[in-house]
Amino acid sequence: MVSAELSVLYADAALLVLDKPAGLLSVPGRGDDKQDCLSARAQRLYPDALITHRLDQATSGLMVMARGAEPNRQLSAAFADRSVDKRYIAVVEGILEAPDDEWGVIDLPISLDWPNRPRRIIDPQAGKPSTTRWRVLAHDEASQTTHLELEPLTGRSHQLRVHLQALGHPIVGDTLYGSQAASSASRMLLHARSLALRHPSSGEAMRFVSVVPF
Repeated sequence: MVSAELSVLYADAALLVLDKPAGLLSVPGRGDDKQDCLSARAQRLYPDALITHRLDQATSGLMVMARGAEPNRQLSAAFADRSVDKRYIAVVEGILEAPDDEWGVIDLPISLDWPNRPRRIIDPQAGKPSTTRWRVLAHDEASQTTHLELEPLTGRSHQLRVHLQALGHPIVGDTLYGSQAASSASRMLLHARSLALRHPSSGEAMRFVSVVPF
């Protein structure tokens, strides 16, 4: 059961910044049991709040909502043209060695695996271009895991999860893309830690950070 509380990190007349817990949907799903979600909770307090981007249900961390049509247009355009800087923290299976440069790059096209949706796959023919930067933060020899910082340069569904699986180091606790042994974790260890963007009304540069819960 996910707590019914709404964690609001910032709110003004145009912008909401929320801290989504793992296990909560970003938007409503199909069925009466999937109506509780971050957007519905926000709209009970801020009726004009509109979704500009999403996080997977299993992912925790920062989400932005716009208040009203014009802020929503501005924020949606900022996400679409990649002017929002997004950083994630993940714990992945195995000891992943740091690249020669500080940051490594995964540049692999992603498409929907139609027979097994909602899974995504690497698809060189029909996939959409998808790019993720990554760097090693720490190794845990005892658990044979690696802590990573991730920067998605594109915003495909399940992008970080699919790219890390393709790298041979799926995210710990990922029941779709991880190993069966690691899927016994209490949650998927992926967290949207920071967002940097320009305010949709004033243009002011803003940066928000969420505490990593694992």
